[in-house]
Amino acid sequence: MATPHTPAFGWIGAQRRAREAAGLVRTLRPRPADSPVLDLASNDYLGLARHPEVVEGAAAAARRWGGGATGSRLVTGSTELHARLERELAEFCGFEAALVFSSGYAANLAAVTALAPHGSLIVSDAGNHASLIDGCRLARGATQVAPHADPEAVRKALGTHEGPSVVVTDSVFSVDGDRAPLAELAGAAREFGAGLIVDDAHGLGVVGPGGRGVPHEAGLAGAADTVVSVTLSKSLGSQGGAVLGPAHVIDHLVNAARTFIFDTGLAPAACGSALAALRLLRREPERAARARHVASSMHQLLSEEGLLAVRPDAAVVSVRAPSPDAAVRWAADCRDAGLSVGCFRPPSVPDGIARLRLTARADLTATEVAEAVRVISRTAPNGAATAGS
Repeated sequence: MATPHTPAFGWIGAQRRAREAAGLVRTLRPRPADSPVLDLASNDYLGLARHPEVVEGAAAAARRWGGGATGSRLVTGSTELHARLERELAEFCGFEAALVFSSGYAANLAAVTALAPHGSLIVSDAGNHASLIDGCRLARGATQVAPHADPEAVRKALGTHEGPSVVVTDSVFSVDGDRAPLAELAGAAREFGAGLIVDDAHGLGVVGPGGRGVPHEAGLAGAADTVVSVTLSKSLGSQGGAVLGPAHVIDHLVNAARTFIFDTGLAPAACGSALAALRLLRREPERAARARHVASSMHQLLSEEGLLAVRPDAAVVSVRAPSPDAAVRWAADCRDAGLSVGCFRPPSVPDGIARLRLTARADLTATEVAEAVRVISRTAPNGAATAGS
C-alpha cells in the first residue's frame, strides 16, 4: 500500500502563516515610469539613474552592441565596452585591475568563494550584506563571524588559524549606514598575512576624494593584500558589479570564479550607462560631498524631531521603529503621503530591530529634505522616539 505524502511545496503555507504572524510578509509594488512620489528608498545616491548623459550612454551602447551580451564573458560576452569600463573603474578607484560582473551580488560571491579555498579561514563581520554571507556559505574555507566593526575580535579569530585567511567586510553597512574601521581591520589582517575583501557598494561615489570610495580614503587603494567589490547600480545609477584588486588576483577570478565563468556577461546598455556615470562623476566630483551633506542634514532634522536616527557615515540614514508591524505601517503611511522610504525588518537586519531606511541623494533640495522629514515625523508610530527594543 502506498504511503501518503505531503503535497509538493505543502510546507510553503505554514511558512507564509508564520511570516504573517511575525509581520514579515513582503510584497512587490511595481512603480510607474514617472512617479510623483519623492524617492528616499532607492540607492540612486548621486541622482544619475535618469541623468540624460547616463541614459544616452545606455541607449548608445544598446544601439551599437545589441540588447544583451549574448554569452558568458569567456565566450562571446566580453566587448570592448566591458574592457573600457574595467580600465576606467580600476584607474578611478586606484587599483591595478578590475573585472565586471552581471551584478554586485555575483561580484561578492566571486570574490569570497574564489579567494577562500579549502583549508582557509574567513573572518566575516556580523553586519555584512547577504551577498557576502552567502559567499562565506558557498566557499570551501571555514567561516568565523566576528562581532560588528570589532578589529580586536578579528585579530583574535585570525590568531586561531595557521593557514591562508581572509577578512571580509562591508565598507559602509547597508542597514545603519555606519562605516567599517578599514585601516584597523587592514592592520589586523596584515599581522597574520591575511587578505582583506571589502564590499564598497555604499561607499563608491559617496565617500573618499571625488567619491573614490572608502578603501581609497583609508589608504588601501592599490594595496597588494586588498580586494574591493563595488556595485554599478547605486551611485552610478546602472546595473552590475565589479571586483578590483591586483592584476594576478583578477586573473585568478577569471579562471576560478563560478559566477563569472558560468554567467552571461553584463548587458552592453548597463556597461554604457555605468561608464557615462563614472565619467560624469569624474567631471563633477562635488556630487559625492553633496550626497553626504544631504544625509547629514536629514539626520539632524530627524533628530530634532525626537526620532532615533543613526548618524550617517555615507548616504544611508536609518530611523528605528518600535516593531516590524509598526515599521511596515510607517512606510505605508509615508507612501500614502507621497514619500517612498525603505523598510528593513528581520531577518534583513542582524540586530532584530526594524527601521525605516532612508537614502540621501545628491540631487535632493533642502525643501525636499525638509518635506520628507515632516512626513516621517507626522506619520511616526507611537514609541518611535524610544524604539530599539
